[in-house]
Amino acid sequence: MRLPALSRKRQRGSAIVEFAIAGVAACTMMISTVQLGIAMWNYHTLAYATHETNRYIAAHGRSCTTGGNGCAITVGDIATKFKSYASGIPASKINMTLTTANASYTCNPLSSYTTDTTQWPPSAHSDNWTGQPSTLTATTTINSALVAIWYGWSGQRISSVTLKSTSKVQIVF
Repeated sequence: MRLPALSRKRQRGSAIVEFAIAGVAACTMMISTVQLGIAMWNYHTLAYATHETNRYIAAHGRSCTTGGNGCAITVGDIATKFKSYASGIPASKINMTLTTANASYTCNPLSSYTTDTTQWPPSAHSDNWTGQPSTLTATTTINSALVAIWYGWSGQRISSVTLKSTSKVQIVF
């Protein structure tokens, strides 16, 4: 059965109105899902790199500097190792802090410290002895595209999120 001409004229443009109502919400949900996935991937990568790099540090303690062993590492070695584990996150956006019982060293940003020759863990105060704690803290900031869909927001209030990961292990070698 065909609709009368008057009824069809009343329905013109209804698809545009329905899309304006439902489409905006659907687009917001899709963008939000993608952004949440990117944030979760960045956090997982940062946490993995933090833990694995700190395990690398724990395996290069006092025994690497005594008895003719040549496996001592530097801050540059640690920064390079961290960079290799944190694939996909630019080293210029990563800040890393190395901490032992008596010393702390900050790499801000990580990309500036890949050639640093400072020995780590330091031998002062026996910080590199077996059983001493080694803590590595890393942060990165990610920018969100969600700001673009909030009407009236300038984009400077909620445009970035800082992710932080900390790993603490004991030196084992």
